[in-house]
Amino acid sequence: MEITNAIGRRKSAIARVYVKPGAGNITINKRDLNVYFPSGILQYVVKQPLATLDVAEKYDILVNLKGGGFKGQAEALRLAIARALVKINADDKKVLKDAGFLTRDAREVERKKPGRPKARKRFQFSKR
Repeated sequence: MEITNAIGRRKSAIARVYVKPGAGNITINKRDLNVYFPSGILQYVVKQPLATLDVAEKYDILVNLKGGGFKGQAEALRLAIARALVKINADDKKVLKDAGFLTRDAREVERKKPGRPKARKRFQFSKR
């Protein structure tokens, strides 16, 4: 099997992953997963598709991440890994889809409107 690639997006974060057979190493922007995401919760989020299919030790994953914050980046990476696993084995699609890993969360930040302090907030109304 050769290298399989996929892309995942969340908020303004974009994750491009390259999956190849290996020992289970995840490298993000030339850094190890534990260094890039020190939080255990975010490491768990990233590894969810691999843990669901019990293939965490089968593949090496090389990741290019840019944009967004750490939470958006972790969820973009989760989507990209899930999409790559489906490309490798189409039989896994139902399991990953039922777990919600193949759904792109399309929520974006709403823009600020002119004449208001934030997107929806209004200045205090004064009758007199």
